Order: sequence, then C-alpha cells, then structure tokens
Amino acid sequence: MRIDKRKENQLRPVRISPQANRYAEGSVIIEFGDTKVHCTASVENNIPKWLQGTEKGWVTAEYGMLPRSTHERIRRDKAANSGRTQEISRLIGRSLRSCVDLYKLGERQIIVDCDVLQADGGTRTASITGGAVALSLALGKLLKEGDIKENPMNFLVSAISVGLTESGPLLDLNYVEDCDAETDMNFVMTQDGKFVEIQGTAEGVAFTRDQMNSMIDLAQSGCEELFKAQEQCLSEQGLTPAHS
Repeated sequence: MRIDKRKENQLRPVRISPQANRYAEGSVIIEFGDTKVHCTASVENNIPKWLQGTEKGWVTAEYGMLPRSTHERIRRDKAANSGRTQEISRLIGRSLRSCVDLYKLGERQIIVDCDVLQADGGTRTASITGGAVALSLALGKLLKEGDIKENPMNFLVSAISVGLTESGPLLDLNYVEDCDAETDMNFVMTQDGKFVEIQGTAEGVAFTRDQMNSMIDLAQSGCEELFKAQEQCLSEQGLTPAHS
C-alpha cells in the first residue's frame, strides 16, 4: 500500500488552474498532489541573435524553486545557480519546443517560467505539463489578436515519473517514494504517442528490459490522463489544441 493509499497505476490528484497571473499572456498553477508549480508564458517580440532573419521563432524555459518550497528554506542564489536548476530548465525548453512549429510562431520568443511553490516530488514533470498549457494559452491569445495566422501548437506534451520499487513500478512518485525507489525515471511524451525524453537511473539494483517495458507502459497511461486534464483546462478557456 502506498503512503497516500493510491494504486500503483494511479496519478496523484491533478489540478490545472488557468489565468493564474493577470500580466502573462498565458499562465496556470498546476498541482500534482502537494506539488504546486506556477507556470507563465511571456511573449517577447525579439529572438536570439542566431535566429534573426530566419523567420523562425523560439520557445525557451526557466525553472526555479521558491525559498520555502521544500522542507527547509533554499537560498535564492543557490537555487537559481544550481546545476539541477539549469538542467531542468533545458529539459522543459526542449519538451515545449517539440510540440511547436517555430516557423508559424514568426520572429518572436516565448519564455515559459516555471516556479515551484511547493515541492513533493515530480516538480519537473508538473512544470512540463503545466508549461504546455500556459504556452498554449499564450499562443491562443496571439492567434485571437491576429499576431499570428495559424496556431503553431501541433499537439500537447506532458510528463510523468515512474519509480521501480521492491513491489514493482509506481506511477507519479511523491517525495517519500522518490527517495525510496530503486529506479527513478521521468518520461516526456507528445500527444501523438512519441517520446521526447526518457531520464532514468538505477540507484541500487539494475533493472531488466521487462521492467523497463512495464515502466514505459505505466508512463504512457499516466500521460494519457494528463492530456485529458490539459485538454479540459484549455476547452474551458475556449481553446482546442491542434493534433498532428
């Protein structure tokens, strides 16, 4: 029995609250159980120098943890400059770019900021899932205002963690489960069933191909549930994401 009495294949309660920031073109607060992340998508009419003149836009991301998002206070400078922070920022950016036609975006940049309000495991997967909704909302606003002619969002992207324990694989690990898992993996998937990234390491005991396959199956089922939550949120905002 899991600490929060979930089944092995059960997500924590997922909640996506849009319009969390009055200034950002797109914003949500996403909750995976007790993990809460504030995601904003900001449109800038400039692009990196190496893209200028290409008629191509850019999507990037920045991730951070607020000082008291964890059990003990994190110094702001330490959180902002850590290698983990940079690695997760790049992961979110890669994940979001995978679902956008950058040429349809035109020569503008969208920066997705993911700030962890409260951490209980899965902050990077929540950031990707919520960031995709914030990005879609921002693109919807550009489309509505006539700044772009076509929706650059080809499909949604979501992410989930799977851990391998003595009792088998578990979906969507909280902090305690993450610490205890023999293997911890993060899966990023597109809505058309493809993988953007798989991150995983055996902490103590190596895993088999069959165990890997079972973790993939579990992650895919979890991401499918997340896509439904994303679509419901966007639908309530009058948006229907494109599908490839």
